[in-house]
Amino acid sequence: MQNPEKITQKITDFNCCVLIPTYNNQATLDRVIQGVLYYTNQIIIINDGATDATKRILSHYPQLTQIHLEKNKGKGNALRLGMHKAEALGFDYAISIDSDGQHYPDDIPLFIEELENSETRDLLLIGARNLNAKGMPRKNSFANKFSNFWYWAETGFTLQDTQSGFRLYPVKEINKIKFLSTKFEFEVEVIVKASWNGIEVKNIPIRVLYDPDERVSHYRPFMDFVRISAMNTWLFTIAIVYIKPRDFYRKFKEKGFKRFFKEDLIGSEDSNIKKSLSIALGTFIGISPFWGFHSILSIVVAAALKLNKVISFAFSNVSFPIFIPFILYGSLKLGGFMLGRRSLDLHQIDENFKIGVYLFQYIVGSFALALIMAVLFGLAGFIYLQIKTGNKKKVKHG
Repeated sequence: MQNPEKITQKITDFNCCVLIPTYNNQATLDRVIQGVLYYTNQIIIINDGATDATKRILSHYPQLTQIHLEKNKGKGNALRLGMHKAEALGFDYAISIDSDGQHYPDDIPLFIEELENSETRDLLLIGARNLNAKGMPRKNSFANKFSNFWYWAETGFTLQDTQSGFRLYPVKEINKIKFLSTKFEFEVEVIVKASWNGIEVKNIPIRVLYDPDERVSHYRPFMDFVRISAMNTWLFTIAIVYIKPRDFYRKFKEKGFKRFFKEDLIGSEDSNIKKSLSIALGTFIGISPFWGFHSILSIVVAAALKLNKVISFAFSNVSFPIFIPFILYGSLKLGGFMLGRRSLDLHQIDENFKIGVYLFQYIVGSFALALIMAVLFGLAGFIYLQIKTGNKKKVKHG
Protein backbone atom coordinates (compact mmCIF):
# COMPACT_ATOMS: atom_id res chain seq x y z
CA MET A 1 0.00 0.00 0.00
CA GLN A 2 1.38 3.45 -0.93
CA ASN A 3 1.81 6.15 1.68
CA PRO A 4 -1.13 8.55 2.33
CA GLU A 5 0.60 11.58 0.76
CA LYS A 6 1.04 9.80 -2.57
CA ILE A 7 -2.56 8.58 -2.52
CA THR A 8 -3.79 12.09 -1.70
CA GLN A 9 -1.85 13.47 -4.65
CA LYS A 10 -3.19 10.79 -6.99
CA ILE A 11 -6.75 11.48 -5.84
CA THR A 12 -6.14 15.12 -6.75
CA ASP A 13 -4.48 14.24 -10.07
CA PHE A 14 -7.44 12.06 -11.07
CA ASN A 15 -9.90 14.82 -10.13
CA CYS A 16 -11.53 12.38 -7.74
CA CYS A 17 -13.79 13.08 -4.77
CA VAL A 18 -15.52 10.91 -2.17
CA LEU A 19 -19.30 10.78 -1.82
CA ILE A 20 -20.78 9.91 1.57
CA PRO A 21 -24.57 9.48 1.43
CA THR A 22 -25.92 9.27 4.96
CA TYR A 23 -29.21 8.72 6.72
CA ASN A 24 -29.48 8.25 10.49
CA ASN A 25 -25.99 6.80 10.99
CA GLN A 26 -24.93 9.00 13.87
CA ALA A 27 -22.97 6.18 15.58
CA THR A 28 -20.57 5.66 12.66
CA LEU A 29 -20.72 8.80 10.49
CA ASP A 30 -17.94 10.71 12.27
CA ARG A 31 -15.58 7.72 12.13
CA VAL A 32 -16.19 7.30 8.38
CA ILE A 33 -15.53 11.00 7.70
CA GLN A 34 -12.32 10.93 9.75
CA GLY A 35 -11.15 7.85 7.88
CA VAL A 36 -11.75 9.48 4.49
CA LEU A 37 -10.06 12.73 5.60
CA TYR A 38 -6.88 10.73 6.16
CA TYR A 39 -6.61 10.57 2.35
CA THR A 40 -8.51 13.56 1.03
CA ASN A 41 -10.68 16.53 1.95
CA GLN A 42 -12.39 16.39 -1.44
CA ILE A 43 -15.57 15.07 0.15
CA ILE A 44 -19.24 15.58 -0.69
CA ILE A 45 -21.66 14.53 2.04
CA ILE A 46 -25.33 14.06 1.22
CA ASN A 47 -27.57 14.20 4.29
CA ASP A 48 -30.64 12.31 3.07
CA GLY A 49 -33.14 13.88 5.49
CA ALA A 50 -31.61 12.41 8.67
CA THR A 51 -33.63 12.83 11.86
CA ASP A 52 -30.86 11.94 14.35
CA ALA A 53 -27.70 13.89 15.27
CA THR A 54 -26.35 13.92 11.69
CA LYS A 55 -26.69 17.70 11.26
CA ARG A 56 -24.85 18.36 14.50
CA ILE A 57 -22.03 16.02 13.50
CA LEU A 58 -21.73 17.62 10.06
CA SER A 59 -21.60 21.10 11.62
CA HIS A 60 -18.08 20.19 12.77
CA TYR A 61 -16.98 19.93 9.12
CA PRO A 62 -17.84 23.28 7.49
CA GLN A 63 -14.88 22.88 5.11
CA LEU A 64 -16.58 19.92 3.37
CA THR A 65 -19.19 20.20 0.65
CA GLN A 66 -22.57 19.26 2.08
CA ILE A 67 -26.03 18.69 0.63
CA HIS A 68 -28.91 18.64 3.11
CA LEU A 69 -32.33 17.27 2.15
CA GLU A 70 -35.36 18.04 4.28
CA LYS A 71 -36.93 14.61 3.70
CA ASN A 72 -35.47 11.18 3.11
CA LYS A 73 -35.66 10.40 -0.63
CA GLY A 74 -33.51 7.30 -0.91
CA LYS A 75 -29.89 6.32 -1.41
CA GLY A 76 -30.14 6.37 -5.19
CA ASN A 77 -31.37 9.93 -5.18
CA ALA A 78 -28.56 10.91 -2.79
CA LEU A 79 -25.92 9.34 -5.03
CA ARG A 80 -27.34 10.98 -8.13
CA LEU A 81 -27.34 14.39 -6.43
CA GLY A 82 -23.79 13.78 -5.24
CA MET A 83 -22.53 12.90 -8.71
CA HIS A 84 -24.16 15.92 -10.31
CA LYS A 85 -22.57 18.08 -7.63
CA ALA A 86 -19.22 16.38 -8.23
CA GLU A 87 -19.37 17.18 -11.94
CA ALA A 88 -20.37 20.77 -11.21
CA LEU A 89 -17.27 21.08 -9.02
CA GLY A 90 -15.05 19.74 -11.81
CA PHE A 91 -14.48 16.18 -10.59
CA ASP A 92 -14.07 13.31 -13.04
CA TYR A 93 -14.45 10.45 -10.56
CA ALA A 94 -16.27 9.86 -7.32
CA ILE A 95 -15.72 7.11 -4.76
CA SER A 96 -18.91 6.34 -2.85
CA ILE A 97 -18.63 4.91 0.66
CA ASP A 98 -21.50 4.01 2.98
CA SER A 99 -21.73 5.83 6.30
CA ASP A 100 -22.84 2.78 8.33
CA GLY A 101 -19.27 1.75 9.11
CA GLN A 102 -19.19 -1.49 7.10
CA HIS A 103 -16.49 -0.19 4.75
CA TYR A 104 -12.90 0.61 5.63
CA PRO A 105 -11.77 4.03 4.32
CA ASP A 106 -8.27 2.52 4.31
CA ASP A 107 -9.35 0.62 1.18
CA ILE A 108 -9.69 3.87 -0.80
CA PRO A 109 -6.13 3.47 -2.19
CA LEU A 110 -7.22 0.18 -3.81
CA PHE A 111 -9.63 2.07 -6.06
CA ILE A 112 -7.03 4.69 -7.00
CA GLU A 113 -4.38 2.07 -7.76
CA GLU A 114 -6.81 0.07 -9.92
CA LEU A 115 -7.80 3.22 -11.82
CA GLU A 116 -4.13 4.11 -12.30
CA ASN A 117 -3.28 0.66 -13.69
CA SER A 118 -6.37 0.32 -15.87
CA GLU A 119 -6.13 0.52 -19.66
CA THR A 120 -9.42 2.42 -19.81
CA ARG A 121 -10.59 5.52 -17.98
CA ASP A 122 -14.26 4.66 -18.55
CA LEU A 123 -14.24 2.48 -15.48
CA LEU A 124 -16.73 1.70 -12.71
CA LEU A 125 -15.24 -0.23 -9.80
CA ILE A 126 -17.24 -2.14 -7.19
CA GLY A 127 -15.63 -3.25 -3.95
CA ALA A 128 -16.12 -7.01 -3.69
CA ARG A 129 -16.80 -8.12 -0.15
CA ASN A 130 -15.90 -11.52 1.24
CA LEU A 131 -19.40 -12.87 1.59
CA ASN A 132 -18.10 -15.76 3.67
CA ALA A 133 -16.56 -13.44 6.25
CA LYS A 134 -17.40 -13.90 9.91
CA GLY A 135 -20.56 -12.03 10.85
CA MET A 136 -21.78 -11.63 7.27
CA PRO A 137 -25.57 -12.16 7.34
CA ARG A 138 -26.67 -15.15 5.25
CA LYS A 139 -29.45 -13.11 3.66
CA ASN A 140 -26.79 -10.74 2.25
CA SER A 141 -24.98 -13.65 0.61
CA PHE A 142 -28.19 -14.94 -0.99
CA ALA A 143 -29.30 -11.48 -2.13
CA ASN A 144 -25.92 -10.83 -3.71
CA LYS A 145 -25.86 -14.13 -5.61
CA PHE A 146 -29.39 -13.39 -6.79
CA SER A 147 -28.30 -9.93 -7.97
CA ASN A 148 -25.15 -11.32 -9.61
CA PHE A 149 -27.26 -13.69 -11.69
CA TRP A 150 -29.50 -10.89 -12.95
CA TYR A 151 -26.48 -8.72 -13.81
CA TRP A 152 -25.10 -11.56 -15.94
CA ALA A 153 -28.50 -12.08 -17.62
CA GLU A 154 -28.79 -8.36 -18.43
CA THR A 155 -25.22 -7.68 -19.58
CA GLY A 156 -23.53 -10.99 -20.36
CA PHE A 157 -20.76 -10.18 -17.86
CA THR A 158 -20.11 -11.73 -14.45
CA LEU A 159 -19.32 -10.01 -11.16
CA GLN A 160 -18.50 -11.38 -7.74
CA ASP A 161 -20.34 -8.63 -5.86
CA THR A 162 -22.98 -6.37 -7.40
CA GLN A 163 -24.46 -4.92 -4.22
CA SER A 164 -21.52 -3.33 -2.44
CA GLY A 165 -21.91 0.42 -1.97
CA PHE A 166 -18.14 1.03 -1.94
CA ARG A 167 -17.57 2.08 -5.56
CA LEU A 168 -15.70 4.34 -7.94
CA TYR A 169 -17.84 6.08 -10.56
CA PRO A 170 -16.79 7.99 -13.71
CA VAL A 171 -19.17 10.86 -12.89
CA LYS A 172 -19.35 12.57 -16.29
CA GLU A 173 -20.18 9.35 -18.10
CA ILE A 174 -22.69 8.29 -15.44
CA ASN A 175 -24.42 11.67 -15.51
CA LYS A 176 -25.09 11.24 -19.24
CA ILE A 177 -27.28 8.21 -18.52
CA LYS A 178 -30.98 8.50 -17.69
CA PHE A 179 -32.10 6.67 -14.56
CA LEU A 180 -35.52 5.77 -13.20
CA SER A 181 -34.71 4.76 -9.63
CA THR A 182 -34.08 6.79 -6.48
CA LYS A 183 -33.66 4.15 -3.78
CA PHE A 184 -31.50 1.04 -3.27
CA GLU A 185 -32.35 -0.33 -6.71
CA PHE A 186 -30.32 2.52 -8.23
CA GLU A 187 -27.14 0.60 -7.43
CA VAL A 188 -28.44 -2.18 -9.69
CA GLU A 189 -29.66 0.12 -12.44
CA VAL A 190 -26.45 2.15 -12.59
CA ILE A 191 -24.06 -0.78 -13.12
CA VAL A 192 -26.27 -2.42 -15.75
CA LYS A 193 -26.77 0.78 -17.73
CA ALA A 194 -23.09 1.66 -17.35
CA SER A 195 -22.18 -1.67 -18.92
CA TRP A 196 -24.71 -1.10 -21.73
CA ASN A 197 -23.02 2.25 -22.43
CA GLY A 198 -19.54 0.82 -22.83
CA ILE A 199 -18.23 1.53 -19.33
CA GLU A 200 -16.12 -1.30 -17.95
CA VAL A 201 -17.58 -2.58 -14.68
CA LYS A 202 -15.32 -4.73 -12.51
CA ASN A 203 -14.75 -5.84 -8.93
CA ILE A 204 -11.79 -5.23 -6.66
CA PRO A 205 -11.45 -7.03 -3.30
CA ILE A 206 -12.19 -4.99 -0.16
CA ARG A 207 -12.68 -5.73 3.53
CA VAL A 208 -16.00 -5.46 5.27
CA LEU A 209 -17.05 -5.01 8.91
CA TYR A 210 -20.45 -6.09 10.21
CA ASP A 211 -21.01 -4.93 13.77
CA PRO A 212 -24.64 -5.62 14.73
CA ASP A 213 -24.29 -3.38 17.81
CA GLU A 214 -23.56 -0.17 15.90
CA ARG A 215 -24.53 -0.73 12.27
CA VAL A 216 -27.89 0.70 11.25
CA SER A 217 -29.22 -0.65 7.96
CA HIS A 218 -32.14 1.04 6.21
CA TYR A 219 -32.64 -1.81 3.77
CA ARG A 220 -36.25 -3.04 4.00
CA PRO A 221 -36.22 -6.77 3.17
CA PHE A 222 -39.65 -6.90 1.54
CA MET A 223 -40.19 -3.53 -0.10
CA ASP A 224 -36.64 -3.10 -1.35
CA PHE A 225 -36.51 -6.68 -2.63
CA VAL A 226 -39.72 -5.98 -4.56
CA ARG A 227 -38.25 -2.76 -5.96
CA ILE A 228 -35.00 -4.45 -6.97
CA SER A 229 -36.88 -7.37 -8.53
CA ALA A 230 -39.09 -4.98 -10.50
CA MET A 231 -35.99 -3.11 -11.69
CA ASN A 232 -34.29 -6.35 -12.77
CA THR A 233 -37.42 -7.42 -14.63
CA TRP A 234 -37.49 -4.10 -16.48
CA LEU A 235 -33.75 -4.17 -17.26
CA PHE A 236 -33.91 -7.79 -18.45
CA THR A 237 -36.80 -6.93 -20.77
CA ILE A 238 -34.86 -4.03 -22.26
CA ALA A 239 -31.79 -6.24 -22.63
CA ILE A 240 -33.70 -8.88 -24.57
CA VAL A 241 -35.83 -6.53 -26.66
CA TYR A 242 -33.23 -3.89 -27.48
CA ILE A 243 -29.70 -4.12 -26.00
CA LYS A 244 -28.67 -7.61 -27.11
CA PRO A 245 -30.02 -7.24 -30.68
CA ARG A 246 -28.36 -3.79 -30.84
CA ASP A 247 -25.00 -5.15 -29.74
CA PHE A 248 -25.13 -8.08 -32.16
CA TYR A 249 -26.11 -5.76 -34.99
CA ARG A 250 -23.28 -3.35 -34.16
CA LYS A 251 -20.71 -6.16 -34.16
CA PHE A 252 -22.06 -7.52 -37.43
CA LYS A 253 -22.11 -4.07 -39.05
CA GLU A 254 -18.64 -3.20 -37.75
CA LYS A 255 -17.12 -6.39 -39.13
CA GLY A 256 -18.98 -6.45 -42.41
CA PHE A 257 -20.26 -9.63 -44.02
CA LYS A 258 -16.88 -10.78 -45.34
CA ARG A 259 -15.06 -10.41 -42.02
CA PHE A 260 -18.04 -11.86 -40.15
CA PHE A 261 -18.02 -14.88 -42.46
CA LYS A 262 -14.30 -15.38 -41.93
CA GLU A 263 -14.09 -14.82 -38.16
CA ASP A 264 -17.47 -15.84 -36.74
CA LEU A 265 -18.62 -18.45 -39.22
CA ILE A 266 -15.42 -20.12 -40.38
CA GLY A 267 -13.10 -19.06 -37.55
CA SER A 268 -15.44 -19.90 -34.70
CA GLU A 269 -14.30 -22.81 -32.52
CA ASP A 270 -17.79 -24.34 -32.66
CA SER A 271 -18.17 -27.59 -34.58
CA ASN A 272 -19.44 -27.50 -38.16
CA ILE A 273 -22.65 -29.20 -37.07
CA LYS A 274 -23.25 -26.55 -34.41
CA LYS A 275 -22.57 -23.76 -36.90
CA SER A 276 -24.88 -25.36 -39.47
CA LEU A 277 -27.66 -25.75 -36.91
CA SER A 278 -27.19 -22.09 -35.98
CA ILE A 279 -27.54 -21.13 -39.65
CA ALA A 280 -30.68 -23.25 -39.93
CA LEU A 281 -32.17 -21.76 -36.76
CA GLY A 282 -31.53 -18.18 -37.87
CA THR A 283 -32.95 -18.86 -41.33
CA PHE A 284 -36.06 -20.53 -39.90
CA ILE A 285 -36.77 -17.65 -37.51
CA GLY A 286 -35.98 -15.03 -40.19
CA ILE A 287 -38.56 -16.43 -42.61
CA SER A 288 -41.17 -17.38 -40.01
CA PRO A 289 -44.07 -14.96 -39.38
CA PHE A 290 -42.61 -13.37 -36.23
CA TRP A 291 -42.24 -9.91 -37.79
CA GLY A 292 -40.48 -7.48 -35.48
CA PHE A 293 -39.16 -10.23 -33.22
CA HIS A 294 -36.76 -12.10 -35.51
CA SER A 295 -33.58 -10.72 -33.94
CA ILE A 296 -34.74 -11.21 -30.36
CA LEU A 297 -35.97 -14.75 -30.96
CA SER A 298 -32.82 -15.78 -32.80
CA ILE A 299 -30.65 -14.76 -29.85
CA VAL A 300 -32.89 -16.14 -27.12
CA VAL A 301 -33.57 -19.49 -28.82
CA ALA A 302 -29.91 -19.90 -29.82
CA ALA A 303 -28.88 -19.27 -26.20
CA ALA A 304 -31.47 -21.74 -24.93
CA LEU A 305 -30.31 -24.41 -27.39
CA LYS A 306 -26.61 -23.57 -26.75
CA LEU A 307 -26.05 -22.69 -30.40
CA ASN A 308 -23.97 -19.84 -31.85
CA LYS A 309 -25.95 -16.66 -31.12
CA VAL A 310 -23.96 -14.48 -33.54
CA ILE A 311 -24.49 -16.82 -36.49
CA SER A 312 -28.17 -17.31 -35.66
CA PHE A 313 -28.68 -13.55 -35.38
CA ALA A 314 -26.95 -12.88 -38.70
CA PHE A 315 -29.03 -15.40 -40.63
CA SER A 316 -32.27 -14.24 -39.00
CA ASN A 317 -31.83 -11.14 -41.15
CA VAL A 318 -32.47 -13.22 -44.27
CA SER A 319 -35.77 -11.39 -44.70
CA PHE A 320 -34.27 -8.16 -46.06
CA PRO A 321 -36.90 -5.67 -47.30
CA ILE A 322 -36.08 -6.48 -50.91
CA PHE A 323 -36.92 -10.15 -50.31
CA ILE A 324 -40.15 -9.61 -48.34
CA PRO A 325 -42.51 -9.70 -51.39
CA PHE A 326 -40.92 -13.00 -52.49
CA ILE A 327 -41.17 -14.45 -48.97
CA LEU A 328 -44.83 -13.42 -48.78
CA TYR A 329 -45.53 -14.83 -52.22
CA GLY A 330 -43.68 -18.08 -51.50
CA SER A 331 -45.47 -18.48 -48.16
CA LEU A 332 -48.90 -17.85 -49.68
CA LYS A 333 -48.19 -20.12 -52.64
CA LEU A 334 -46.97 -22.94 -50.42
CA GLY A 335 -49.76 -22.38 -47.90
CA GLY A 336 -52.36 -22.51 -50.67
CA PHE A 337 -50.88 -25.75 -52.00
CA MET A 338 -50.90 -27.36 -48.55
CA LEU A 339 -54.47 -26.22 -47.79
CA GLY A 340 -55.82 -26.97 -51.29
CA ARG A 341 -56.73 -23.35 -51.98
CA ARG A 342 -56.54 -21.36 -55.21
CA SER A 343 -53.16 -20.09 -56.27
CA LEU A 344 -51.96 -16.50 -56.36
CA ASP A 345 -49.97 -14.62 -58.96
CA LEU A 346 -47.00 -12.47 -57.98
CA HIS A 347 -48.57 -9.32 -59.49
CA GLN A 348 -51.44 -9.61 -57.01
CA ILE A 349 -49.10 -8.82 -54.09
CA ASP A 350 -49.02 -5.03 -54.23
CA GLU A 351 -49.90 -2.10 -51.93
CA ASN A 352 -53.61 -3.04 -52.13
CA PHE A 353 -53.03 -6.66 -51.18
CA LYS A 354 -55.04 -7.66 -48.06
CA ILE A 355 -53.00 -10.16 -46.10
CA GLY A 356 -55.86 -10.60 -43.59
CA VAL A 357 -57.91 -12.52 -46.12
CA TYR A 358 -55.10 -15.01 -46.58
CA LEU A 359 -53.68 -14.85 -43.02
CA PHE A 360 -54.06 -18.53 -42.10
CA GLN A 361 -52.81 -19.58 -45.51
CA TYR A 362 -49.81 -17.29 -45.09
CA ILE A 363 -48.95 -18.55 -41.58
CA VAL A 364 -49.08 -22.21 -42.63
CA GLY A 365 -47.04 -21.52 -45.75
CA SER A 366 -44.59 -19.29 -43.88
CA PHE A 367 -43.67 -22.00 -41.38
CA ALA A 368 -43.40 -24.57 -44.15
CA LEU A 369 -41.18 -22.28 -46.23
CA ALA A 370 -39.10 -21.43 -43.16
CA LEU A 371 -38.53 -25.14 -42.49
CA ILE A 372 -37.59 -25.90 -46.09
CA MET A 373 -35.19 -22.94 -46.34
CA ALA A 374 -33.70 -23.73 -42.92
CA VAL A 375 -32.88 -27.26 -44.06
CA LEU A 376 -31.42 -26.02 -47.36
CA PHE A 377 -29.36 -23.24 -45.77
CA GLY A 378 -28.21 -25.52 -42.97
CA LEU A 379 -27.13 -28.27 -45.38
CA ALA A 380 -25.44 -25.78 -47.71
CA GLY A 381 -23.62 -24.26 -44.76
CA PHE A 382 -22.51 -27.67 -43.50
CA ILE A 383 -21.20 -28.72 -46.92
CA TYR A 384 -19.38 -25.41 -47.34
CA LEU A 385 -17.82 -25.62 -43.88
CA GLN A 386 -16.77 -29.24 -44.41
CA ILE A 387 -15.04 -28.28 -47.66
CA LYS A 388 -13.33 -25.35 -45.95
CA THR A 389 -12.22 -27.56 -43.07
CA GLY A 390 -10.88 -30.16 -45.51
CA ASN A 391 -8.93 -27.53 -47.46
CA LYS A 392 -7.41 -26.21 -44.23
CA LYS A 393 -6.25 -29.70 -43.25
CA LYS A 394 -4.70 -30.20 -46.71
CA VAL A 395 -2.78 -26.91 -46.46
CA LYS A 396 -1.65 -27.77 -42.91
CA HIS A 397 -0.33 -31.21 -43.84
CA GLY A 398 0.59 -30.03 -47.30
